[in-house]
Amino acid sequence: MVIGVPKEVKDHETRVGLVPSGVAALREAGHVVIVESGAGSGSSITDDEYNAAGAAIAASAGEVWSKSDMVVKVKEPQPSEYGQLRPGLILFTYLHLAPLRELTDRLLEARVAGIAYETIVEDDGSLPLLTPMSEVAGRMSVQVGAQYLEAPSGGRGVLLGGVPGVAPANVVILGGGVVGTNAAKIAHGMGAHVSIIDKNLPRLRQLDDIFNGQVVTLASNQYTVHESLKLADLVIGAVLIPGASAPKLVRRHTLASMKRGAVLVDVAIDQGGCFETSHPTTHTDPIYFVDGVLHYCVSNMPAAVPHTSTFGLTNATFPYVLQLANRGLENAIAEWPSLRAGLNTLEGEVTHPGVADSQDRALRTVRA
Repeated sequence: MVIGVPKEVKDHETRVGLVPSGVAALREAGHVVIVESGAGSGSSITDDEYNAAGAAIAASAGEVWSKSDMVVKVKEPQPSEYGQLRPGLILFTYLHLAPLRELTDRLLEARVAGIAYETIVEDDGSLPLLTPMSEVAGRMSVQVGAQYLEAPSGGRGVLLGGVPGVAPANVVILGGGVVGTNAAKIAHGMGAHVSIIDKNLPRLRQLDDIFNGQVVTLASNQYTVHESLKLADLVIGAVLIPGASAPKLVRRHTLASMKRGAVLVDVAIDQGGCFETSHPTTHTDPIYFVDGVLHYCVSNMPAAVPHTSTFGLTNATFPYVLQLANRGLENAIAEWPSLRAGLNTLEGEVTHPGVADSQDRALRTVRA
């Protein structure tokens, strides 16, 4: 199989879908790898390193897309890449299709086999390809929030950990999964007063044990969310329904009761966001205000730390890349249920229930 790795084109997206060790392993398995020149530069990986591992270096993205049986990326295709989509192509990347109807239309029209990192599910219910970037985004969310709480950045002028005699910031985390847990670790470590809100009571018990009772755990309901946000200096949106649009836990009217200069960081923005007032932003233009509340809704947060993120991501994705290359699409999804769960589009049809439900489309069920 010919595997292609184009350079990412999303704003400030400096991660890359494959590292030299993966190229070498694919070459040893008898496959061909084409990497666009400069694809790894943002992650401190040179063309020479790819070439030494056995990759062919392509001068343009078009050459990579046109010659590849499977394209391995990091982020969903951007409008400038839509023309590269074609029948029979396997696209393996984060797709986050639920809120992206236009991209879904393009994948269906082009009859692309779209496999989304974020919907691959193992037997134990874990999301192995979403987890590493959720860890990064969760930890980053508090760093980012602390920065934007500073007055020159537009925030209230609050130090996250406070000082002796002055109370620390109140951090409210909506969701106790991977993002929320990692956000809580950093916020608690920086000395903030941390509350985690989740609807899953067994998970709240686990979190209480993990943090030895040093963070507040609250059962999620509309009243609890509303009251908690009144006191919040920093709110982290960390809710997830795999493959589907995120629920809107914070409504517009709630912002009126929040502190002026409070900060919202919506990590769920890839799936549409969990604040009603959220819309995607970029690393170039990351924030905006609604009713005096600062919103940070960058949809590729881990791209700000590309070296860490690229290696963390490819450690997780590579076994699936190799399986697809060795077995081919049909055999791989038949033999590996977790990979089959990652399939979002196939032969012009939607194959993931979360995407179908979010966009009110017909669902094709793919069986072994």
